[in-house]
Amino acid sequence: MKHYHKNIVADIHFQMRWGGSEATHTEEYEAFNVNFWRDCLPKGLYNKLESKSVGQAVQVEFSPGSIVPEYDLKKTFEIKDGQFNRRFVPNKEIQPRMGRFYPKGLLSGVAGVFPQNLQPFRCVGIENGMLKVDFNHPLASRRIQLKAFVKGTRLKSVERGGRCNDWMEIMADGPGMQSRWEGQPTDFLLENPFQREDDRTDLAFYKQPRFVQHIDDRAIQVVTDLYGRFVRDGMRVLDLMSSWKSHLSQGLRLKQLSGLGLNEKELSKNNELTDWVVHDLNEKPILPYETESYDAVVCTVSVEYLIDPETVFKEIGRILRPGGVFIVTFSNRWFSEKVINVWKELHEFERMGLVMEYFQKSGMFTDLETYSIRGLPRPTNDKYFPELMDSDPIYAVWGYRK
Repeated sequence: MKHYHKNIVADIHFQMRWGGSEATHTEEYEAFNVNFWRDCLPKGLYNKLESKSVGQAVQVEFSPGSIVPEYDLKKTFEIKDGQFNRRFVPNKEIQPRMGRFYPKGLLSGVAGVFPQNLQPFRCVGIENGMLKVDFNHPLASRRIQLKAFVKGTRLKSVERGGRCNDWMEIMADGPGMQSRWEGQPTDFLLENPFQREDDRTDLAFYKQPRFVQHIDDRAIQVVTDLYGRFVRDGMRVLDLMSSWKSHLSQGLRLKQLSGLGLNEKELSKNNELTDWVVHDLNEKPILPYETESYDAVVCTVSVEYLIDPETVFKEIGRILRPGGVFIVTFSNRWFSEKVINVWKELHEFERMGLVMEYFQKSGMFTDLETYSIRGLPRPTNDKYFPELMDSDPIYAVWGYRK
């Protein structure tokens, strides 16, 4: 029996998974008012959804080229270095870097490319005054597992005009950019990558307690649920770069929850912590904990402030027991004065790639995964509602101690 017809719209939670040589990746997207009469969905998915009711899910495996255009060798080609406009952004010089993404509009003399084109391409080679660029979608050669969970359906209002949504195009805008190109490390080290606008010590910057919430309530719940997949009763856990709240489930019975942060008043108000210490990782990246003393480490919306991440990630590996997990979560909001330069230069999905490089360069972790979720509704009581209708996106990277 077909449950969907031209007068029905549905709310669907999509999950897209794929694997690469260095990690496994998951993207989730909440799609509202999916119009089965007008919107675009892959045929294999549409046919399966027709027979499903609210609360049911379908899963489809898609071969390369089914969701995004298939990889085309002709879309990887060489250009002269001078065709890359380093002054594309006023008052700023852009240097091409291996593995990085840039807007196509900064290229000149390439057929079909105009200055207003912001679609990303990837720089995949720099040699002898020539640049090798890749115009393929970063998922073009990936086999993708797609799940769709039907959250609700309803009759739509009278339809006059409107637009057609290609939900796979919307969902695939960004995913894949976190992966290396053909296994080669991405060069994120632009000039002064870890410099910040405010060069005061972090202890001085955070001297006054803020007691602010850095992401909205729904995004916080996403982080809490994610940590709940890894953190169990009886564990010893470190909340790295902690504050007045730790984003762990309230019912957990941990053996220890340590907090390392920058403000004494904020840490002292965090009733979840069993112990805490004021410690500036940017002044002293060595952690004040014994080797192999923790089962899990979490770092919430703070990794973008580290100026020596390689040392810190090695230290996390040192204090974790073998098999212990390190989970890093972040969004697209930060203190602009203190965020590192390179973070502001990157596409949101590239930031997961940067954090993966931290994990990989430390040499301490295995079984890396990334996770992202977008499109959830912002709580109506949030101060940014209704100017911002979507909840803050959450991005995560984790790995296990070798």
